[in-house]
Amino acid sequence: MNKIAITSIILLSLLFLLALGVAVYIQYTLYEKIEEKDAEISELESELSNAQHDNMEMAERLRDKEEEVQDFYEQISELTGDVGLLMKLEETDEELLKKYSRVYFLNEHYTPPSLKLIDHDFVYRENEVEEIHGEVKPFLEDMLFSAEDDGIDMRVISAYRSFDEQSTLKSHYTVTYGAGANQFSADQGYSEHQLGTAVDFTTRELGENFTTFANTKAYEWMLENAHRFGFILSYPEGNEYYIFEPWHWRFVGVELATNLYEKDTHFYDMPQREIDEYLVKIFD
Repeated sequence: MNKIAITSIILLSLLFLLALGVAVYIQYTLYEKIEEKDAEISELESELSNAQHDNMEMAERLRDKEEEVQDFYEQISELTGDVGLLMKLEETDEELLKKYSRVYFLNEHYTPPSLKLIDHDFVYRENEVEEIHGEVKPFLEDMLFSAEDDGIDMRVISAYRSFDEQSTLKSHYTVTYGAGANQFSADQGYSEHQLGTAVDFTTRELGENFTTFANTKAYEWMLENAHRFGFILSYPEGNEYYIFEPWHWRFVGVELATNLYEKDTHFYDMPQREIDEYLVKIFD
């Protein structure tokens, strides 16, 4: 083997060893880089996991806070509603739903907080003025308009009466009927008319003879429809206070009147404490 061949072999061997060394170096360097990247990835995964955990905790805390705020708003709403109801109740005349027929007493100084004239077209006597509680007037006139639309003729023959007016009327009845007047006329202070929420009805045909109101279509209409406008029949047949008074109707509010109608019961048969619960809604 000549020197050139030997030299070539040596050079090839050296090149191989160099290439092998370079390959080993590159592989080692790559492994280091991979390990570094793996470490970075692990660190990022750890940070991400921590961040996700933190986010979950933050989300839970946020939900807790939202629930606390919602509870707070509900409490405020309830308190506001309670305060509103208390204020409304305080402004509502507590006498309006009391049982006055020989049960509760209205003194001579009591008058409704507001009285308004009933539209004269609905008053029976041409030259007389009839008044009603100001808050009741819209309900009364809506009822009379509705009856008129159904072809029912109905007129107010008596509405608000003061303590003194009731006293005069009772004296007149006592002179005429003696003790029998107690069967159909309340003493002063015990009349629902003094509240300004009670109305006596007649028709143009009956006129002053309104005691036969039960025989009219108007009475039948009232039995079926009065509750829709907040009115109830105070003294039905068989009541323990007065004779049957089909002409005499009292405003107690739509909710209570409807409740009585649906249960087929009567105002004076309910305990007063249950009646009082409807006071705050009487004009709703």
